[in-house]
Amino acid sequence: MTRKKVQLAYITNDTARKATFKKRKKGLMKKVRELSTLCGVSACAILYSPYDSQPVVWPPTQEETQRVLTRFKSMPVMEQSKKMMNHEEFRKHTISKVKDQLKKQRKENREMEIEDLMYQILGGKGLHEVSIQDLSDLTWVVERKLKEVHDRIEHLSKDAQNIHADHEPGKTSLAMAIEAMQMQPWFMELMNQQEEMGPVPDEMTLPYGDDSSCFDAFFP
Repeated sequence: MTRKKVQLAYITNDTARKATFKKRKKGLMKKVRELSTLCGVSACAILYSPYDSQPVVWPPTQEETQRVLTRFKSMPVMEQSKKMMNHEEFRKHTISKVKDQLKKQRKENREMEIEDLMYQILGGKGLHEVSIQDLSDLTWVVERKLKEVHDRIEHLSKDAQNIHADHEPGKTSLAMAIEAMQMQPWFMELMNQQEEMGPVPDEMTLPYGDDSSCFDAFFP
């Protein structure tokens, strides 16, 4: 069963808010400790709340906490606030991200719609039935498809040129095909078996010359 997505909003119920704070405070401190230990980075977290008389601090030692804070305060003001984000800024960032995703999805849907229209026109649908906006978008889709075809042709042409350049000069295609066949495992195994059997006796060879009686059944 999937977990229910938590709504990012202020919890109005006092009991639920206090329970959530205690649970997430413990998780936050654990993550800060893991981040510092696993990645070897300097990290510090200070939490003030109406539920605790003293702030909750990590690292646990005052010296380490002071060292991290001193290092942070020594940075220029612009660098200190470069990646800071309050609740309002976080919501704006989230909304902007969702808008970008929606815009991308709308574009993909529109492309699929225009591609379907293109196939309908190829199937006999008249252009007089298509709106100006659809025709404009159709032109863009067709041009993109043509570019993809041209790029693919160019790529295949370069591959063919590279293969031709790798061939040894003066060697025919038949010779290269024979060499390729001789490198196949089944051919090498067949040759090894023939070497183990020794030379073929004369009585097992096919007749040549005018005596072609063995082929009479197949070639009239």
